[in-house]
Order: sequence, then structure tokens, then C-alpha cells
Amino acid sequence: MLDERRTILVVEDNDDDQFLLREAWTKAGVANPLAFVDDGEQACAYLSGEGQYADRAAFPLPALLLLDIKLPGKSGFEILAWLREQERLKTIPVIMLTASTWPEEVVKASRLGANSFVIKPSAAQELTDFAAAVKSYWLRFNEFVPP
Repeated sequence: MLDERRTILVVEDNDDDQFLLREAWTKAGVANPLAFVDDGEQACAYLSGEGQYADRAAFPLPALLLLDIKLPGKSGFEILAWLREQERLKTIPVIMLTASTWPEEVVKASRLGANSFVIKPSAAQELTDFAAAVKSYWLRFNEFVPP
């Protein structure tokens, strides 16, 4: 059953992409809150519950991670590799959401444990369709084992 309180963590350093994703989320009727961090170090701190992210009521473990590849600090690949090594966090589903179209990066993401690889839609309606698909599959029908 869909739990609209479950947070989705978005690791994205582009402010415009963050804005467009928020808009698409709203247009698709996805009620789940989006939490944003804009670099690899913040992503690991959020997921670990360290520093400013220690309050799990304010910064809950995400039900899903949308992860860009090219980020300041640690790359999306480094975050993914680290996440899959963390016993408490390794079951969090990860969608690589990136502008990269390199086939090698799809393979690398898969080998590191990504659950999905999506090229960022360039049109607003496509991004809204993506948000609706996330709601339908990842948040409603996909069985999730909470960390």
C-alpha cells in the first residue's frame, strides 16, 4: 500500500533540475515529500544520520533514492558503492537519474547495485510522466524492505 509519508531523497546539484523535479512531482500528484541534497558528502551524511541530519524525525531514512552521477565531492557511483556496503542502508532502492547517455555508465550502475537507470527527461511532460511512474511502481507496487 502506498504510504505518502515516505520520503524520497534526491541527490542533485543542479538547482534548475531540482525545481523541475518538484514541479513534476506536484503535477503527477505524488504526495511523498522530496528531500534534496546537492553533493556526495551531504548524501552520505543524510543517509548515515550524521551532523545536521542526525534528527531522523526531520530527516527520515528515504524510501527511495534518486541519484545523479556527476556531483561535487563524491560521485553518484561512489555514493552507490558506499550505500551497498552499509548493512542498515543497502536495501534502499536507487534510481540513477542522470543526463549521462554512456552505455558504460548503465553497466557500472547495475554492477554497483542500482535498481534502475533513467536518463533525465528533457521535456516537462516526460518528467511528469517519470514522477507518475515512480509513484505507481516504486511507491505503490514495489515491495520495500525498510532499513
